Amino acid sequence: MNAFLSALWAEMLKARRSKVPLGTAAGFSILPLAGGLFMVIMKDPERARAMGLIGAKAQLLTGGAADWPSYLDFLAVGTAAMGALLFAFVTAWVFGREFSDRTAKELLALPTPRWVIVAAKFALIALWILGLTLLLFVAGLGVGTAVSLPGWSLELAWTSFRSLVITALLNFMLMPFVAYFASAGRGYIPPLGWAISTLGLAQVAGLMGRGDWFPWSVPGLFSLMFSMMYGQRAEPLGVHSYVLVALTFVAGLVCTVIWWRSADQAR
Repeated sequence: MNAFLSALWAEMLKARRSKVPLGTAAGFSILPLAGGLFMVIMKDPERARAMGLIGAKAQLLTGGAADWPSYLDFLAVGTAAMGALLFAFVTAWVFGREFSDRTAKELLALPTPRWVIVAAKFALIALWILGLTLLLFVAGLGVGTAVSLPGWSLELAWTSFRSLVITALLNFMLMPFVAYFASAGRGYIPPLGWAISTLGLAQVAGLMGRGDWFPWSVPGLFSLMFSMMYGQRAEPLGVHSYVLVALTFVAGLVCTVIWWRSADQAR
């Protein structure tokens, strides 16, 4: 336990001394701001059009209701899509920076068990993702209040918060393979390429009606299950969908630990 806490403290120091956490927070904050803008457009589309806020594609948004349920739905769906890329970037940085900064050899030479190093990195990623999710929710409440959205209730807020956390958790459980490619690829490009590829395949699987069998489609489908903003709800996910996500998490974690345990220190 002491080894794990020491490793986690070291990882947190690395993150604190970097500008990456601030950058990811700023990037994720764009989502509630964009949602607030869409709500303003839907509240008064004619005025928004006169102000030049509506283009041809944006007019599709004017058919919805500008209220808290729609706004919180937008945040949930955005967390699934944007989170998949942003969380992958965080994971790629946490693991890939050791190679870009040329500190991997020193890290592997430490007497700390390598599985502890991997566990500490994943613990940091989990805390990072939780912090971003909390920031998104709080910022969303602030923006929604600022634009005076109707339909607020504590029950709605709690349901939305739970949906955001579960969506973020599902995305986190898909990150171990990103960590593996960052480690085996010794940098940032392979894991980001993997993340973009799986995100694209998730869209294809969803369009083919097989998203419930493709783990990388599950976060997006889960966020749509309770959505009333996009015209219709997604089909409920089966138990097999969550089992596949869990198996993907375990498989990626095992691959990452095995790589770190067998990494060649001389390279």
